[in-house]
Amino acid sequence: QSQLMESGGGLVQPGGSLRLSCAGSGLILDTYAVAWFRQAPGKEREVVSCIPNGDASTYYRDSVKGRFTISRDKAKNTVYLQMNSLKPEDAAVYYCAAGGGFYATTYCERPTEGPFHSWGQGTQVTVSS
Repeated sequence: QSQLMESGGGLVQPGGSLRLSCAGSGLILDTYAVAWFRQAPGKEREVVSCIPNGDASTYYRDSVKGRFTISRDKAKNTVYLQMNSLKPEDAAVYYCAAGGGFYATTYCERPTEGPFHSWGQGTQVTVSS
């Protein structure tokens, strides 16, 4: 059974940093496009960042560009989201999701939820002083 497990969330002051991890079990993340989504209370879930399984470019939503970095550790079968200069508006439950298949190399071009079939349970990020 394939699973994704997020970790690394918590409470941080504005301007602080967190690193979220998404560990794969039963699936080799290096062969999947992996995205981070987030959902704040009362808001729709939105994509934050996406890393493809090929040579295509990573994706970041405009509000996190220059502050967040997505990366892979193939040996650990883990995808990370390094979040710096956190703002109160970054507070949300963060989910990682994996999408595979023939067209997976295109999933990060304009990422939406549809192609991502495996989801983690989420990790809470709170940004508050």
